[in-house]
Order: sequence, then C-alpha cells, then structure tokens
Amino acid sequence: MDRYSRLGVILVVSGPSGAGKSTICKQVLENNNLHFSVSCTTRKPRIGEVHGVDYYFTSEDIFKEKIKNNEFIEYANVHGNYYGTLRDEVIQEISSGKNVLLDIDIQGALKIKKSAVQDSLLKKCVEYVFIAPPSFHELGKRLRGRGTETEELVERRLNNASKELKHCLEYEYLVVNEDITKAVADMNSILIALTKKTQRMVEI
Repeated sequence: MDRYSRLGVILVVSGPSGAGKSTICKQVLENNNLHFSVSCTTRKPRIGEVHGVDYYFTSEDIFKEKIKNNEFIEYANVHGNYYGTLRDEVIQEISSGKNVLLDIDIQGALKIKKSAVQDSLLKKCVEYVFIAPPSFHELGKRLRGRGTETEELVERRLNNASKELKHCLEYEYLVVNEDITKAVADMNSILIALTKKTQRMVEI
C-alpha cells in the first residue's frame, strides 16, 4: 500500500445552540489526531476564550475584506455576528493527510455542501455530522441552565433551533446527545470509519 497516500477528512459538525456540539467536539479533539480549524468571527470573546485558539476575533471591516478576497470556504451571519472558515488553513492540512474538524453552524455547513459540488477536493474529503438534543424541551432547559443569556436571547436561539433541526437529514450522520459519554463515543466511531474509506486514497 506504499503506492498510496491518504487525504485527510474534513469533519463538519453542526447543531443548534445547547445541543452540546462544542463540548463533544472538544472531547473528540482530545481523543483523536485532529486539527481544529479556528474560525474567524466578529463577535466579542467570551470569558476564557483565546484569540487564535478558540477563534480569530476580528472587526467586521477586516472580515468583509477577507470575503472580497475569497479567503473563506464558507461564512455566515449568525445571531448578528459573522463567522467564517479559512480556506488555506483547511486545504493545507488535508493535503498533508491530517484530519480537520470544523465546528460550524448549519448555514456554513450547507454552504460547504453546495461549494463541494464543483470542488473535487472538498467533495472527496468533506463529511457531515449533525448533533441534536434528545428533545426540544431538553434543549430549552440546557439553554436556560447556562445562566449567561437573557430570556429574549434564549427564545431567539430556540426559534432558530426549531428551523435548524429540520436540516438534520441533509447530513450523513446524526448523533443524539442524550448522554455526553455515549455521544462522544459515537463521534469517535464515526471518525474511525471515515479514516478507513478508500475514496480519499490517492496514488503517489
């Protein structure tokens, strides 16, 4: 098999706020040899977040300049802030055989899916996982349990979530986060299977 090399997986993970997506992604990153793609955003850092580690925090003007320069695989405006995935960072990693995890919103994931139709490298490497809560009622409990947002913002997130959940069947894999340990185990199993697929093998 030394005639072949393997391109990396682009693992796109999405889900509504409160589904536990970020917590699951963090544990999957700790358990696997994955590169976390740091997104750009115009929102302000939350307590404990570090520039260049959690996000590249930037101004709206700089973000829009990057849009003009076609520097993003995808970008979207979510809850009044811009988020985007840097193209060069992702392509460099998968070309060297490294797996990349994209923790992005549903708008962004669907844009990547649309772009991949005409981009052979993306089409070959990208895979999609949707993280869902066990119920809409539980999602509301989790959002309010954070204690970091106003009721108005919680209601806005729930309204968005009701629309976002309808997109789950547009993803290849669905992980229901009722128990965080099982959800992480499911994600690890998906990743193991994806790294064995022959579609990303290329002849040297």
